[in-house]
Amino acid sequence: MFDLHNRTAVITGGASGIGLATARLLAAEGVRLLLTDVEHNALAKAQEELGALGVVADVSSYTEMQSLADTAFDELGHVDIVFNNAGVAVGGPIAEMTHDDWKWIIDVDLWGPIHGVEVFLPRMIEQGRGGHIAFTSSFAGLVPNVGLGPYCVAKYGVVALAEVLHKELRSHNIGVSVLCPMRVVTNIGSSERNRPGELGGPESSPRVPDQSEDNADQAGAVIPVEDVARMVVNAMKTNELYVLPHAESRQYVQRRFARIDRAYGAQE
Repeated sequence: MFDLHNRTAVITGGASGIGLATARLLAAEGVRLLLTDVEHNALAKAQEELGALGVVADVSSYTEMQSLADTAFDELGHVDIVFNNAGVAVGGPIAEMTHDDWKWIIDVDLWGPIHGVEVFLPRMIEQGRGGHIAFTSSFAGLVPNVGLGPYCVAKYGVVALAEVLHKELRSHNIGVSVLCPMRVVTNIGSSERNRPGELGGPESSPRVPDQSEDNADQAGAVIPVEDVARMVVNAMKTNELYVLPHAESRQYVQRRFARIDRAYGAQE
């Protein structure tokens, strides 16, 4: 069991949604926090609420993530938990995606977590305190979701990153978890608000389908962000690799692996 008391944590995308809800629970456990986000006002409010440190940083920038890590170790003294949570999405068929659509999603949703590992993990190993690295992926990182092609590609990569690290970091007593939810009450459906101008800006971003309960075409119940955050924190404590808030996703995962298994027989 990983004891959270007197630990420190860095959370990307920490000013809202799953990141903020997780920060609240960690703060209640006695964890000292550094939150980072690209939204200045939301980050300031989260800092004030939790008494946390805050750094405005874009996870897609390796330079900004290096600076974030330097600040975290300088201000906190050590870093025990890194939650690579920031994410964005676009919707629509792959054939309609522009290069800038792909670049924005891959830069934030895949390079962001990679940057988080690059700038924090070597120092976490060196400090010898154990710890935990968590990632927010998605149901779309386990099963193909039509209309979310770039998002799926990035989130599949995040799952693979977590799975490999889970094996590689056992000897360092650093746990790894990857969150793969379906629909959660977050702002992911309006993430185009943060799309940078050099990649087309908000107006060029194809919207994802309505994530609310009003959209009956979307699979999975819409669950409160607080419920997901509790599962994330519990996974940190118990070193549970997969965090799967939606029981209804199980059937789709089983079907995917059944298709893979059948392919072996078809090729004999």
